[in-house]
Amino acid sequence: METHTLIHNKDENKYEFHIDDHIAYITYDNQDGVLHLTHTIVPDALAGKGLAKKLTIAVMEEIEAQGLKMQPQCSYIVAFVEKNPDYARLLG
Repeated sequence: METHTLIHNKDENKYEFHIDDHIAYITYDNQDGVLHLTHTIVPDALAGKGLAKKLTIAVMEEIEAQGLKMQPQCSYIVAFVEKNPDYARLLG
C-alpha cells in the first residue's frame, strides 16, 4: 500500500499530500485548539484511489498527536466520522 507524507502547510491552514505534481489537501480553521476541518480536496487526476480517506486518517492522527480536537465541517469528513465512530473521540 502506498504511503504518503503528510505536510502541514501552516501558512495556508492546510494538511497536504503531494503526489505526482498534484496536491490533495484538507483545509482547517484553528479555533482555540479545535481544528474546524472545512474542505477536503482531491484533484481529479488522483480521484478514485481512496486518497480522501487516507488523507483524512493521516490528518486525524496528526490532530491527536498534537493533543488537539477537531470539528468536521465538510460533508466528506462528517460522513467519515459517522462511518468510523472511533474517531469521534477527537471531536471538540
